[in-house]
Order: sequence, then C-alpha cells, then structure tokens
Amino acid sequence: MKTHKPSSPRFAICVDNSEYRAPLEMHKIYRVLPDADAALDGDLRFMDESGEDYLYPMDYFVVIAVPRRAAQDLAKSFTCSERHAA
Repeated sequence: MKTHKPSSPRFAICVDNSEYRAPLEMHKIYRVLPDADAALDGDLRFMDESGEDYLYPMDYFVVIAVPRRAAQDLAKSFTCSERHAA
C-alpha cells in the first residue's frame, strides 16, 4: 500500500507583472495554493495580502524549490500574515 507524504508548500517568484501591475509585485515570493484544475489551465492560485485567492498565468512566475526547513518557516510566516490581514 502506498502512503502519501504530505506535500511541502510550494512557492513562486513573480517574473512578469505586465498585465497585473497592481496586484503582483515583481520578484516577490508568493505561496502557491494547491489547485489541480488551475494547473491544467496553465494557471497558479495564490492568496494575496487581503486573504483572497486569485488565479494568475503560470508563465508569470518561476516556481522555486526551497529546503524543507525554509518552506516550513515561509509557510508559517504566510499563515501569520494572513491572520493579521483578516
């Protein structure tokens, strides 16, 4: 029987905000939210500072691999900032 290891949080850096200058900041790290349907359409889902989630074209970002410890620390910091935004 296969066991599924919980996936690590994924992160991406914005490398193009030409069509979304207001909501997307160049070179900012965004946490990618799991969304298989969005990925099939070539999009990534992110949560912004207001706590709302949005879809953006995948090619506007570079998905980055971060060490497990760094991913955990980043995920915690995103969760903390989301609570403060609410």
